[in-house]
Amino acid sequence: MTPLSRFLSATMTATRWGICSAGKISHDFLVALKTLPPEDHKVVAIASRELSRAQEYAKNHSIPKAYGSYAELAQDPDVDVVYVGVVHPHHLPATLLFIQAGKNVLCEKPLGMNAAEVKKMVQAAREKEVFLMEACWTRFFPALEKIRSLLNQRTVGDVLVVQAEFGVPLVTVPRVLKKDLGGGALLDIGIYCVQLACMVFDGEKPESIVASGFLHETDVDKTASIILNYSGQRQAVLTYTMMTWMHNKASITGTKGIIEIPGPFWCPEELVVNGQKEEFPLPHPSQKLYFINSTGLCYEAEHVRQCLLQGLKESPIMSLGDSKLLHSILDEIRRQLGVSYPQDHA
Repeated sequence: MTPLSRFLSATMTATRWGICSAGKISHDFLVALKTLPPEDHKVVAIASRELSRAQEYAKNHSIPKAYGSYAELAQDPDVDVVYVGVVHPHHLPATLLFIQAGKNVLCEKPLGMNAAEVKKMVQAAREKEVFLMEACWTRFFPALEKIRSLLNQRTVGDVLVVQAEFGVPLVTVPRVLKKDLGGGALLDIGIYCVQLACMVFDGEKPESIVASGFLHETDVDKTASIILNYSGQRQAVLTYTMMTWMHNKASITGTKGIIEIPGPFWCPEELVVNGQKEEFPLPHPSQKLYFINSTGLCYEAEHVRQCLLQGLKESPIMSLGDSKLLHSILDEIRRQLGVSYPQDHA
């Protein structure tokens, strides 16, 4: 945090959050917010399509207002920024609703079902001059901050290869198998591998993309390996599956060494840099979490606050350009795998 940011943080009131959806990820986000100073972050309202669900969450998390529609949340004058945690296909309409109401938005990944949807959201946010960021929480972990510092310092020399693997058994989760709900492993877990490569190679567009994998009987992707080839004969080799567990680790190999990110690499608590381990402990949750290491969602929330305090309309760490690049790569991967969604033909 810069001296200016510390001064602003001390003199400004709390960032007032609205929560869109009363699902599992929203619960974990709320628990993560409780690890931050209450004078900096305050949840003032939550909305669900079922009022009773919103009321239940409001009671469990001490939220003053509960709404039975997203439109009501959009019109709440006390909300500074909305966290959108709805299912993938609803990201576009929900985010546009809040943007049009003049709200700043932190939308869960994937920001859109495809690059075209992302472009619509980016355009709308710029027209309304509000903040918009894809909630790619991995990038804001202290371990990832350290990685960016190491890369800037060229600690491992010139990066030649990025490797990442993400495998968890999601085949028993009904939503993940349904194409109309944005199912498939790429948008849920493969995206973490791709975004890591995008970050390490500093937003450079790959020269070529090679994807090979297998589809579930419901025509969503279940397992795939991806090679992203970059200029200078640099490469990212990525594998994901929703059929079983993998080691879920990643590595960044350069001409002078290697940065290892032990599993779970997308929410890490440690790094091994040229054989030396460094730990980055996470805040302890005050309530049960649905997903591993979810108190780490606090890092992206605090980043959003700092961006808003500085008057930024996008993040310097997960920019709107980053999201557009990420989703253009995801689109090409799906094209090669043979996965399409109704939104691709809209």
